[in-house]
This record gives sequence, structure tokens and C-alpha cells, in this order.
Amino acid sequence: MFDFVRKHNRILQGVLLLLILPSFVVFGIQGYSRFMDDQATVAKVAGQSISQNEWDQAQRRIVERERAQRPDVDASLFDKPEFKQQVLDSLVREYVLSVSARDQVLAVPDSRMMRLFSQDPQYAFLRKSDGSLNKALLQAQGMSAAQFADRLRLDLSVSQVLGGVASSALPSKEANRQAVSALLQTRDVQWVKIDPKSFAAQLNPTVDQLKAFFAQPANAKQFTMPEKADVEYVVLDVDSLKSQVTVNEDDLRRSYQENISHYTTAEERRASHILIKAEKSEPAAKRQAAKAKAEQLLAELRKNPGEFAELAKRNSDDEGSAANGGDLDYFGRGAMVKPFEDAVFGMKKGEISGVVESDFGYHIIKLTDVRGGQAQPFEAVRAQLEEDARKQLAQRQYADAAEKFTNGVYEQSDSLKPIADELKLKVQVAKDVLHNPGKADQGVLSNARLLQALFDEANRAKGRNTEAIEVAPNKMVSARIVKYSPAAVPSFEQVQAQVRERWIAAESLKLARKDAEQKMAAWKQAPDKAVLPAAVQMSRRTMFAQPPAVLDAVLRTPVPAQGPAWTLVDLGAEGTALVKINKILPLQLTPQEVAESENQYAAYWARAEAEAYYQSLKTKYKAELLHEGKAINDKVQSAQKTASASQ
Repeated sequence: MFDFVRKHNRILQGVLLLLILPSFVVFGIQGYSRFMDDQATVAKVAGQSISQNEWDQAQRRIVERERAQRPDVDASLFDKPEFKQQVLDSLVREYVLSVSARDQVLAVPDSRMMRLFSQDPQYAFLRKSDGSLNKALLQAQGMSAAQFADRLRLDLSVSQVLGGVASSALPSKEANRQAVSALLQTRDVQWVKIDPKSFAAQLNPTVDQLKAFFAQPANAKQFTMPEKADVEYVVLDVDSLKSQVTVNEDDLRRSYQENISHYTTAEERRASHILIKAEKSEPAAKRQAAKAKAEQLLAELRKNPGEFAELAKRNSDDEGSAANGGDLDYFGRGAMVKPFEDAVFGMKKGEISGVVESDFGYHIIKLTDVRGGQAQPFEAVRAQLEEDARKQLAQRQYADAAEKFTNGVYEQSDSLKPIADELKLKVQVAKDVLHNPGKADQGVLSNARLLQALFDEANRAKGRNTEAIEVAPNKMVSARIVKYSPAAVPSFEQVQAQVRERWIAAESLKLARKDAEQKMAAWKQAPDKAVLPAAVQMSRRTMFAQPPAVLDAVLRTPVPAQGPAWTLVDLGAEGTALVKINKILPLQLTPQEVAESENQYAAYWARAEAEAYYQSLKTKYKAELLHEGKAINDKVQSAQKTASASQ
């Protein structure tokens, strides 16, 4: 599932709430429903329709926002049914809560709106330095101040629908204790893994056994050769256009001059100083004495400049630099207080300043070195300038090229060469491209939308170009099948070696399970003969090397008051775990852990009650999900119940 939709749910409900939430809430439900009557309906709430167009727009806005926030996001994620379903679920949720807020007449006073806007961090980017609303930023989003106020008021009204239920949730301490005990319980356990590999050497199947194994449909399916094809494809992106653009030398030199600061290293200066400390807050007499001492030291330095380091060691009140003869190492502008900085950056190398006053006291400064501040020559940065220029020019050309590309692959659908020649692109070839690549990396040919179009029955039969498909921002691909290979089961002879490996693995697992069952039965009868490693304490609070399935089984298995409990755990290809649970250890929590658990449990309880109330509102307002004219509400509710049960 797409967690980022859920993670950004607050954003969807916040400042730009009604970019997704339909405007019926502000302008009236009846008027909005009449407007939508002629559009395909994908859901209904309280008799009001959510249109296909509205659903599409909601998806589009989330996609645009995600791409802006995460430019490298995989575009195929947005084609997943889970993503589309979550967007629709969010729309339905907002409809339900908005109708409920209207029916309950949940008003929001202006004072609360102003307080929230001025204090809530999520609205900080909309506040000017004086705390007023940034109308220019709103206008850039196509929103007026009045619309923003309406939307903020709506958001607050909607939040009250579930907020009251959530805030009233008060789980008992006993319920919390039982939940924490079940979650954090510790058990004393001994266990051993029965490895199937130890049985493999004794297995030597006959050809007839292997053929019988291969003949079973479930096994034969494991050897099915996947649907694949040899493919031609063309990629249009900014990189492919960069090599085609012409860069003018004069333009490069002009860009260099206009942006020369980008190619100039910041000037840094190295100085030593003698500080006679006298802060601004100290009495005038003390500051005057400090200044007199500084002037006396300066007079000595004028006579003997080479003694600067020694005088600094003996007289400077700056403990950090005095031991080093006053050396402050290299620093740039902005690193020192302004009077000190102005003096240093106005000196010549080797020069000793006069007495410089700052908030810390009185300084005598010696400039020992200067570095940086020089611009790199044009020749040194020409390659970067050209690369940036090519990228900018290619970016400007991309929109026109994308339109030509889209039209070209459609109008001459039997070949990619014409559009490749026109746009000077390369027709690339890929062998054995899988329809369902799984985790295999097929580059741009891993894109789900592209593969769906490529292996479409009509396209693959006639070798037609796919439509131009955007697989990433500013990157389009069209492909066509040259040679198609449908999914097929190979002959036994072709995969006999693999069949033998699978047969041995399957039989080894059976023998491992049988051995574990026999040992458990024997050790139950004669515990003193059990051969098990030393006991360990297992809990969700501590992590050991045991597989998660073992920990889960250990904590689920009932343990009688008298005597241990035994169980077997299927470890898949790893074999079988034989587990002995000796006892349940007393739960020990610190007062801080108890307090934290109560807070967390209360939060979970509040969410559960709020969700239960929302489900009741869905029933009350007859929320119904539709798709292509067929109700799928039961299916979705079943999936939601399954998800809730698993949680």
C-alpha cells in the first residue's frame, strides 16, 4: 500500500483541503450534485455523487505534489490500484465527515481560527513576519483570502466530528495492563531448528518419481517460463536532447561574467590578535584602563613588531588563542563581530592594526595571510558552463519534442524509426523483456504502465508502438514488440535438473517435519532425554537471532500452569523449529514505562473509537463505492475488516 498518502493525509486536510475536497461543502451540496449529474459516478455519500473526474483530479494533484517533493519518485507507483483506492477512500471520508459536520452544525468561531492560524506550525509558511496572511502566496495557489478562511473553517469543523470522540476515549488501567502484558510478555524458551539439508544426502529420486512430481499442476507451474519479448524502444528525455543543442561561445562567456560570483572562492583571512577584555556592561573606568593597556602594548609592537606572538601569549585575555600567539586561523566574512571583521578585511598582509574596540574589549590585530577571493578562469569552468547551458536549452525544447514524439509514435505506429530519425534519437533493443519483472531491473522497461501497454494483446500481435508514456519527470518512452514469447511450461527433459533439486528440497522438508514431530512426541514422554540448547528469554522487547515466526509462535502458544508447552513452527525452506516453552516470566516495567504505555494505549484506543465512529457514519450516510457502474462496497469493506483484523 502507499503509505505516503496516509502520511500526508494531514496536508490533504489542511491549507489546500478543498483542492481535493469537492466544493459542494462551501457552495452547497444540492448545487454541486446538479453540476455532477452528468458525470460518471465512482462513489456516493448521503445520496450525493463523487464523479470520476473529481477522483482523477484528486489523483493528479497528489501526483503533482509528490513529484514536486520527491523528484526521483517512481512514477509507476501512481498507477497502482492501491494508490487510486486510497485517494477514493480519502474523498469518501471527507464527504462523510463534511456532511456530518453540517448536520451537527459544528461552528468554528473567528477567534479560534485566528488563534490556530497564528500558532499552528503547519500554517507558518503562510504567515508574514508581522503575523499577517501572505496573500501573494495564496494567489499563486489560485486562492483568495476569503476562500482560505472558508477552507480553514471547514477543516476545523470536520476535525471536530472525530475529535470529540477521540478525546473522550478513556481506557481503564486494567485494560492497559492486560494489553501491555500480552505485548511485552517474556517467556523462558528452548528451541532447535531441524534443518532439511541434513536429510538431502539420503535422497536419490528415480526418473519416474521426478516425472510424477513434474506432472503435478502445482509443481509444473513453478517451472513455467514467463511471458517475455524482444523489444525496440525509444527514450525521449532532456539528456537525449542535450547533445543536439548548439551552444554559442559568446553566450557562455556572457553567462560566466554574469555569474562570476558562483565561480569565485570566498576570501578567507588569517589573523592573530591580542585581546584586553572589557565587556560593554563593565564600568567606564575599567574599560578605560583596558584601553590604556591595549595602547601601551600597541606602542611596544610599533617598536618591535616581531614580538607580537610573545606579547599575545603573556597579555591576551582570549584563552583560546593566547597559547598559539593569538592565532585565530583562517576565517571568512561573518565569522567575527563586525568591528573586528571590518578591521581585518581592511588590512594588508603583515600589517598590525590600531586598537579596535568591540563588545568583548580592545583588540590589536595582525593580518598574517590571505587566501581565496579569486575567480576561476573561464577555461576552468567552461565545461560546466556548457553542460548547464545545454541542459537549459534542452529543457526549453523538451515540451515541443514531447508533443512531436507523442504524435509521431501514434501516427506511424508500425515503426519507431521515423520519430527516432526526426528527433535524432536512438532506437534501442532489449532481449527477453519480462511482462512481470518482479524485482528484476529492466531500466525504463520496468515501468508498469509501459509494460501493460507493450504486452497489450493488440500491440503485441501487430507489433505496434505503445503510446508515449511518461516513466519519470521529463522522460517519455515508446516501445514495440519485435518477437513475442508467451508463458509456457517446458518439457521435462529441459528442466530435469531443476525438477530434481525441487523434489529433493520438498522431500527434505517433509523428513525434517517428521523428525521434529517424532522428537517432540518422545521428549514429551521423557523430558530428561530431550536434547535442547540452553534456555533463552524471548520477548518483543528484546531481539535475538530467532526467526520472527518462532517468536510469534512462542508468544501465541498457551502455557499451562503446571509444566511446559511444546510446539512446532514451520520455517518454510529453512525447515521446522521444535520449541519448548518452560514458563512465563513476571512482567517488569519501570514507572516511566508504565506511564508511556498508558499514553500510547490511550492514543491507540482513541484512534480505534474514532475509526469505529467513522464506520458508523459511513453506514448512516450510506457511503457506497462504485466502479464502472458496479457496487464494490462489500468488497472494500471486507478488505478493510481484514486489514483491521491483521492490525
